[in-house]
Amino acid sequence: MSNLAHYLLNRARSHPVSPAVTGNGRTLSFAELGERVLRLAGALRGKLGLADGDRVLICMENQPEFFELLFACWAAGLCTVPVNSKLHPREVSHIVGDAGVRAVFTTDRLVADLAPELAQQSPAPSITVVGSAAYLSLLNEPPARCVERAPTDIAWLFYTSGTTGRPKGAMLSHRNLLAMSWIYSADIEHVEPGDTKLHAAPLSHASGLYGLPHLFAGGHQVVLPGFEPDLVFEAFEHYPRVTMFAAPTMVIRLLQSPSVRAAHRGLRTLYYGGAPMYVSDLQRALEVFGPRLWQLYGQGESPMTLTGLAKRDHVGDGSADHLARLGSVGVARTGVEIRVVGDDGHDLPTGEIGEVVTRSDCVMAGYWNNPDATRNALRSGWLWTGDVGSFDEQGYLTLRDRSKDLIISGGSNIYPREIEEVLLRHPAVLECSVVGTLHAEWGEEVVAFVVTRPGTKVSGETLDELCLSHIARFKRPKRYLFTDALPKNNYGKVLKTALREQLRAGA
Repeated sequence: MSNLAHYLLNRARSHPVSPAVTGNGRTLSFAELGERVLRLAGALRGKLGLADGDRVLICMENQPEFFELLFACWAAGLCTVPVNSKLHPREVSHIVGDAGVRAVFTTDRLVADLAPELAQQSPAPSITVVGSAAYLSLLNEPPARCVERAPTDIAWLFYTSGTTGRPKGAMLSHRNLLAMSWIYSADIEHVEPGDTKLHAAPLSHASGLYGLPHLFAGGHQVVLPGFEPDLVFEAFEHYPRVTMFAAPTMVIRLLQSPSVRAAHRGLRTLYYGGAPMYVSDLQRALEVFGPRLWQLYGQGESPMTLTGLAKRDHVGDGSADHLARLGSVGVARTGVEIRVVGDDGHDLPTGEIGEVVTRSDCVMAGYWNNPDATRNALRSGWLWTGDVGSFDEQGYLTLRDRSKDLIISGGSNIYPREIEEVLLRHPAVLECSVVGTLHAEWGEEVVAFVVTRPGTKVSGETLDELCLSHIARFKRPKRYLFTDALPKNNYGKVLKTALREQLRAGA
């Protein structure tokens, strides 16, 4: 069986009455979920007229319908394009055009802003609001049969920003996502029917991806509308054997909540990733949650699956070795090869810093409609991650820097050039450079250095308004620093390292 939908439908047959998805005050059993998946699949092929491999974009806040749409697309032989609901409508529109999306599913709150942007696409995709009469009519269509797919057929286009600021669609096949799921079971935990997967982070990314191995094994998906510490703690108490993904900022907010306490009855595993985690914060989290933490390091191009720091690796005596281990991202995952190489692609000795490269069945097929980016990222079967790190003697990998100037704030990837291009639209801005600086809660904070044209002025408030009209709110700079000139090398390239040093020195 190559189609991922088969594995869900197997659970619908073997555990029909087990809870599958809970959200918005309603719980679907596996039998009910399987029925809805096949009816939606029939509607996608029949009523909406979609064909093999067509792309379907899902842009919604956390809703339980996410999973029935995801698996319905696969059952119908289609490719899903889940995107973060916090993206600016123009960013979503670009993805729709780049991927050639035929159908869009969204929500009441988002459709008013999305529809005008998507109407400019040619051809414009159909738009269906989840929960509307039009959506419910799709569930009244006759159920389809799950189609067969090849292992290499693309199941999920995962859009991740590139160094040019333009999003790139990592092509994840059915085989990629199945391998990701198997490795989850091999490394993190064995899931039994009735185990709980709590979703408080966006389903379009890490949380939703690791919903797959849980559903394949009969796990119960509990979907929260968003991240609220009180709701999370209530779920820890109410549901059995809870596993949840949290970006480091979410872990910190849990620790700062008045509801936090030293034991949480239902919590089984709290896995975190997507940004650096300070060792001091990890130590506090271990005091509160105990040995339930699991760190993962992955990318959209190798979803969730490069290295991991297991629960047992978090436990220690506070010695220098233990703290160094907590500062790492762990060891290579099962079935995953990890190397640290120089510019020539040759392995570097233990302790030396170089680029992290990986090879496994999780690695993407390439970037959608972007052969140049694909050639740069995939070389001789290896994915060049753009992350810089080093191994210790025991094979633990520590990330040192990011070769592509990526900023990770609150678990979200932010690329400076995208912001710089927006700032340069203002007539008063002559030059600008965007960098990240350390932030105790968010991991990193976005800072823009701005040089104005002679005789002109512009305020940070005005530049903030400009950014908010073009890019997602979480990407905008938190500080604007006006300067007479940017530091440059002999070739005229801005020295971002020098700007970061200025921020670290408080200059």
